[in-house]
Amino acid sequence: MTTEETLKLFERYVIPNYTRYPIVVVRGEGSAVWDANGKRYIDLFPGWGVNGIGHCHPRVVAAIREQAGKLLHVANNFYMEPQGRLAQLVAESSFGGKCFFCNSGAEANEGAIKLARIHTDPARYKVITAYNSFHGRTLTTVAATAQAKYHRGFHPLPPGFVYVPFNDVDVVAKVCDDETCAVLVEPIQGEGGVNVPDDDYLPRLRELCDERGVLLILDEVQTGCGRTGKWFGYQHWGVTPDIMTMAKALGGGLAIGGFEAKSDIAASLVPGTHASTFGGNPIACAGGIAAFEAIAEEGLLENAQRVERQIKDRMTALSTEVDFIREVRGKGCMIGVELSRPGTPIVEECIRQGLLVNCTHETVLRMLPSMAATEAEVAEGLDILEQALRTC
Repeated sequence: MTTEETLKLFERYVIPNYTRYPIVVVRGEGSAVWDANGKRYIDLFPGWGVNGIGHCHPRVVAAIREQAGKLLHVANNFYMEPQGRLAQLVAESSFGGKCFFCNSGAEANEGAIKLARIHTDPARYKVITAYNSFHGRTLTTVAATAQAKYHRGFHPLPPGFVYVPFNDVDVVAKVCDDETCAVLVEPIQGEGGVNVPDDDYLPRLRELCDERGVLLILDEVQTGCGRTGKWFGYQHWGVTPDIMTMAKALGGGLAIGGFEAKSDIAASLVPGTHASTFGGNPIACAGGIAAFEAIAEEGLLENAQRVERQIKDRMTALSTEVDFIREVRGKGCMIGVELSRPGTPIVEECIRQGLLVNCTHETVLRMLPSMAATEAEVAEGLDILEQALRTC
């Protein structure tokens, strides 16, 4: 189909709840995608972070094809090897807990909140979250997300969420009371502007939760599965969460989410308390297994650290010439370039020149490049970004 034909299909049959660029993506490989007109784009924001090891990684494609010939779906009242194997890989790469699989980051956070509530005293239902967070689009995860713009039109929201500034443990201590069951934060805020906390933030938060007897839930939907140059973001700070949520890069490009909990906490989810019909299906788990194996065997954690240095060095050097670049921050393949002016015109110019990046929080250019991105691919993208920053 032509671009125009596809756009007409969407206009007639698809709810227009997304702001879409008039581009029909038809193929992806590594750090590049092609549109219906044959134009190639360097993709430094692949799938909002879902394509964590690039588009159509050969290991993932092969694993999906093999699994598709064996079993597409089986109900969760039976056992299946791919789900058990993926849970093992997650646990061995983190803190040795037990996993529950679902279909998205929002579902993962919803399930983690349910687990926190059911595990603690019924009178303890409050969850402390941070301003500039993002935890999902279900009613509960919208309520957990502190920004009013996500709440508009959906009141009354589920009660029990208390908002505090990110990176401020003292405020958490003040609002944590006898009705609090958990603190839920991102190790690095993504949608909120790629905000990296102080080195003592998560360690102090861990200590506070232990002192008050509340659970620490870390939303690793964006930071997890190798994104930051470690398997999970919390590992940069030497803490261990009670519950950790995952999605995006977990499936190597397929739709899957999940959470991991310490074994004694996980035991509170007995049959009948939580479920997901499609969660942990064989196809998605096969993709996840292949993604974990690719990261481990192809040195992609180390490559993510190299990509970080390459982008930070280039953008920091450029900031001496482009005076509206205020700060370059992030870890691994999760980089934000904060500007003193709106970033959307720069994103649009990049698209015209063949580069895909994102603008979040109005003034932060966000890049979530593939952990497998080559030096040449990143350089090609940064050439376009530099030109856009110089001319817009």
